[in-house]
Amino acid sequence: MRLGIVMDAVESINIKKDSTYAMMLEAQARGWEIAYLEQADLFLRDGRALGHSRRIVLHRDHTPWYQCDAKQIRPLDEFDVILMRKDPPFNMEYIYSTYLLELAESHGVLVVNKPQSLRDANEKLFTAWFPQCTPPTLVTRNAVDLRAFLREQEDIVLKPLDQMGGASVFRLRCDDPNVSVVIETLTALGSRMTMAQRYIPEIREGDKRILMINGEPVPYALARIPLEGESRGNLAAGARPEGRALSGRDRWICEQVGPVLSAKGILFAGLDVIGNYLTEINVTSPTCIRELDAIYGLNISAQLLDAVSHHARCG
Repeated sequence: MRLGIVMDAVESINIKKDSTYAMMLEAQARGWEIAYLEQADLFLRDGRALGHSRRIVLHRDHTPWYQCDAKQIRPLDEFDVILMRKDPPFNMEYIYSTYLLELAESHGVLVVNKPQSLRDANEKLFTAWFPQCTPPTLVTRNAVDLRAFLREQEDIVLKPLDQMGGASVFRLRCDDPNVSVVIETLTALGSRMTMAQRYIPEIREGDKRILMINGEPVPYALARIPLEGESRGNLAAGARPEGRALSGRDRWICEQVGPVLSAKGILFAGLDVIGNYLTEINVTSPTCIRELDAIYGLNISAQLLDAVSHHARCG
């Protein structure tokens, strides 16, 4: 396989935690040719999507852990598979990149995840397609509606629609003196949509990340336990990871979401579940492979690349 990976700067990743690194290791073990691109390397010329790509070789347990060749211009449709692993923010530059990847896809390249679905399945808003799984939720830019929702629920979480890692996530209660400024900040004074969800006390037991491969769950979740005094269950916010077997409710949520992921060509996703509720569906660059592999002796990347290989062959 000729594999292209669009990702953040390779020198910036933490190989002990990075899921893209795990995927690259597995691809290299299979003898796949791996090329690395950043979002800024993608471009369009005369109706063809191209990129300034670099062949990359990994050196496990060595420093430096990778070696890159010089950049060369390469049509994206020369790859068999492209993994889109660029982290949010999900902004217009990200959307433009999906258009270029979709052009490559139209020439026979398997892009994971499907570019149109990356645009369609906003990681926060996509949960609205599964209201039977979610806590009470409001998405609006209207401060009056947000205040009414806060009075109704008494304890809520507000978050932007385009960020990751717990960035700009706030917990608000009715007596919080910062209600106005938080709403003003997140909605940019009423010009930007934000999401409000009822606060789920079970966050103390962890925000579970369930990895989905071709619509089926890995049988274990990574529960991210917030720091003392913290309400965000994100590893980037200092949460402590613990492995958990999937509960019956977890599996039911996966049964609701899985078929839709498969239908949309989302081969790899991460469901965030707090208590009994689905809170997010991560489709851009889901993480936690390394942690779950280490805890349970899994090789999640092998499962994923098996699915990728099957889809690349079958079209």
